[in-house]
Amino acid sequence: MILRVDYVSIYISGVAKTEFIAFRVAPNLKRELERIANDEQRALSQICEMFLYEGVEGLKKDGARYIQRLVAKQRARVKEA
Repeated sequence: MILRVDYVSIYISGVAKTEFIAFRVAPNLKRELERIANDEQRALSQICEMFLYEGVEGLKKDGARYIQRLVAKQRARVKEA
């Protein structure tokens, strides 16, 4: 299946899902993810998996610099709040 999001095509594998991950997120982040899922007519889990996959690929490509950028963005968000 190919999903088109903001002019980026992302291939979602047809591999059977057998693993489960659960973690807590801020309510506003969950609302945003639900909004995105609704707008794209996808399940919340599909959207989360897509973002996680892209994050892993970004880390593979850019290594520690990728994590450093994410941490810097997170710190900036915390300061704004």
